[in-house]
Amino acid sequence: MTIRLFDTMAGTARELVPIEPGHVRVYSCGPTVYGPAHIGNFRSFLFADLLVRYLRYRGLRVTWVMNVTDIDDRIIKGARAEATSIGELSERYREMLVSDMEAVGIAMPDFMPKATENIPQMVELIQKLLDGGHAYRTDDGSIFFRIASWPEYGRLARLDPEGMRVGERVEADDYAKDDVRDFALWKGPKPDEPRWETSIGPGRPGWHIECSAMSMRYLGPSFDIHTGGVDLIFPHHTDEIAQSEAATGQRFVAYWLHNAFLQMGGQKMAKSVGNIERVGEIIDRGISARALRLALISANYRMALSFGEDSLQAASSAVDRLDALFAALATYRCDCPDDATLAGLLDGTKTAFETALDDDLNISPALAALFDLVRELNRRVDVRALSTADTARAAAFIRDLDRVLGIAPVEEAALEPDLQKLLDERAEARAARDWAGSDRLRVALAARGVLVEDTRDGQRWRRAD
Repeated sequence: MTIRLFDTMAGTARELVPIEPGHVRVYSCGPTVYGPAHIGNFRSFLFADLLVRYLRYRGLRVTWVMNVTDIDDRIIKGARAEATSIGELSERYREMLVSDMEAVGIAMPDFMPKATENIPQMVELIQKLLDGGHAYRTDDGSIFFRIASWPEYGRLARLDPEGMRVGERVEADDYAKDDVRDFALWKGPKPDEPRWETSIGPGRPGWHIECSAMSMRYLGPSFDIHTGGVDLIFPHHTDEIAQSEAATGQRFVAYWLHNAFLQMGGQKMAKSVGNIERVGEIIDRGISARALRLALISANYRMALSFGEDSLQAASSAVDRLDALFAALATYRCDCPDDATLAGLLDGTKTAFETALDDDLNISPALAALFDLVRELNRRVDVRALSTADTARAAAFIRDLDRVLGIAPVEEAALEPDLQKLLDERAEARAARDWAGSDRLRVALAARGVLVEDTRDGQRWRRAD
């Protein structure tokens, strides 16, 4: 097994070699919970989920951490506008985030720390930087990282350290810092803003220090993989590296993985542009959560992904084909001999699937291998080439691959007694050639969320998404 991942720092794909053999530690930059997360954010979360799922599928132990930033200028502004606390506002949107993550089948991270619950760790890290001469105080009580003290600053973004900083959350003239390039580790107290009384003085943390402190708390000073969107390469991840390595003297992260943007109408999906949609809004339109998940993982994470009705409909059709196959395999009955070529078909699919994902999570050929199998299994069902035992093997095989993808239907529980009674009555109506009664019962079942299809093996049912 050789998994290769594109490391932004190296500028090339590298073989994954965990720092601790057999154990991969992953940190993902999570959202700032000042409002609902949109599906552009979820492209990043689902990429990390796919990565973690695949590493576990390959037999590696994974510890996955995704932070929640719950203290930020925008959270303070939003809480003030709603006359509520930053805790109430951020927790509301954090709960909404978790609900949406569960809806699209994200395997929940092992840890989802909040920034406000890790202030002591941030203070300790800032004190190390002060002691090492990498940080300094200003008259207002703020503390800044001194970029001039770290000659390797900017390696990740391939920046000239002498260049000006751009895209920072705090404007250069907001604080009396020594150098316009320096960034805030700790923000001095201001009237009507939350503050923490600490050994380094009152105030609140800067954005960048939060991720360094939280990742180190749960994964150690040096860990394997850090994920996030390409917009975080600079300044956020660039600053994380500088402050972390200056404090510990160790390499911070072995592999930096960055996903490209989700686009709608040819533009990056972003709140500032206004072209955003939420998970719940899309599901309310009648798109299944599994189809949305498939649409958002259907292209390699480093490629910009165009999102719209066409991509959602294509994903919905693919999920429907998968559902129909599982329903066919569940009802198929044949006393014929086992298909001697089935094992080779499944082995070939597995090889193609794993070869694709070993190559920097190249999802498109992996999905192609799966749906080629779906088409071939449907053909063999139609010509009665499989035994009953073969269909069980095929279904179990696809569910094993789906540990990575998360798009297969859940295994159906038995129908409720009243629904089973309607299904039995419909079978009796068909046996009596009462087609009108059969159709009436089909409609009644559909209204209750049970879809029925007639096959040579009898009626086949599945629950509507």
